Amino acid sequence: MSQRVLNKEVPQKQKASSIPLKQKSHLGRHQALIGYLFVSPAFSMFLIFALFPAIIAFGLSLTNYDILSETKWVGFNNYSRLWQDELFFVSLRNVMFYAVLFIPLMIVLSLGLALALNRKVPGMKFFRTVFYFPMVTSGVAASSVWVWLLNKDHGLINQFIGIFGVNGLAWLSNSDTAMFAIVLGTLWQGLGGNMIIYLAGLQGVSAYLYEAAVLDGANKWQLLRYITWPSLKTTTFFVSTLSLIGAFQLSDQAYVMTKGGPANATRTVVYNIYETGFNRLQMGYASAQAFALFMIILAVSLINLRLNRENNLV
Repeated sequence: MSQRVLNKEVPQKQKASSIPLKQKSHLGRHQALIGYLFVSPAFSMFLIFALFPAIIAFGLSLTNYDILSETKWVGFNNYSRLWQDELFFVSLRNVMFYAVLFIPLMIVLSLGLALALNRKVPGMKFFRTVFYFPMVTSGVAASSVWVWLLNKDHGLINQFIGIFGVNGLAWLSNSDTAMFAIVLGTLWQGLGGNMIIYLAGLQGVSAYLYEAAVLDGANKWQLLRYITWPSLKTTTFFVSTLSLIGAFQLSDQAYVMTKGGPANATRTVVYNIYETGFNRLQMGYASAQAFALFMIILAVSLINLRLNRENNLV
């Protein structure tokens, strides 16, 4: 019986391999051309709106371009000027402090919210939509809402804590609490997007793993520790990387809520670039700051990737 099967399979293999090489090559080129056609719109958008402007901005960073006067080539003087710019390092320190607060909270809260909304009970789709809704609002609109909520005199949060006899805090005008207020606002807005990412990761975990663990006597904490969390390593790396890049690019919330104050306590690098370029019209120096920020984000992202690989997270 097996010999008959082999005799039937051999002609089929020979028939499949009898396709001329010239025809295979033509088919491969045709498939590659179709692939390039599908990719070309996105690639063209990347070239026009990302790569070419970045190249031009790098060229401007090597000049003293200020819109009004004649542009002169200054080489890397703008980059050497960064080392003496105390305000730039203050903004960088603020962003790093924000990242230390924001990223762990974002991972923990978005994962906890995803676990709570991953249950198969009625109404889960409604609550997923409610928690995701802030994600579709603009940063300016969301920040304006938080300015009202955190108002010292008639803000809703101070009115609530006043019920318990606590005096209202000057959340946005106190250098000790201003950054925490921005973290609160950005968490509220970004939580829904990362919740959706974690929900997708949770639904990819095999159900038989939980069933086998429950049969072995595992409790809920052990299921989370030994099955859920290891299965979400790649998802957590993705969320942490996006949160890290977003933290270093923080600008809208700091501008709307505090204008970088008080006493530059919430001044961010992107806000500093905006003020340098559009308020002081030092476009060349602002471009140098932008490329310095790009290199910092790239370096931190590579370090994050290396650490996750060493810990077998990705």
